[in-house]
Amino acid sequence: MTNNDVFKKLRVALMLRDDEIVEILKLADFKISKSELSAFFRKDDHPNYRECGDQVLRNFLNGLILHLRGTKENPKHPGEVLSIKKIVAPTAQPLVKGNTKTTVKRKKFISDIDPIKYKNKKKS
Repeated sequence: MTNNDVFKKLRVALMLRDDEIVEILKLADFKISKSELSAFFRKDDHPNYRECGDQVLRNFLNGLILHLRGTKENPKHPGEVLSIKKIVAPTAQPLVKGNTKTTVKRKKFISDIDPIKYKNKKKS
């Protein structure tokens, strides 16, 4: 497993966006742009793919520790940080095309038929 794979899996598991990863890397005094960061998440055969070095992953992990635990002077509880992330994270909404509603044709059951109309209905 490469550093890129580890980085991708951490990004997905922690539901991190690119700007959040840049901020986490800044906590470890490591500056990187969003375009440089996106090169790590591309497929291996993409022309702009870049291999994630040990230094980048090490600084991300150190920044992640500071992000979750805080510093000695200002400690945080990691569970609270992650729970806030889950509350703020947008939930998946179903996609709706335009304002059209799709209707499902339902079979009529005996219980759906009005008993009075059913009695008066002629048999064919």
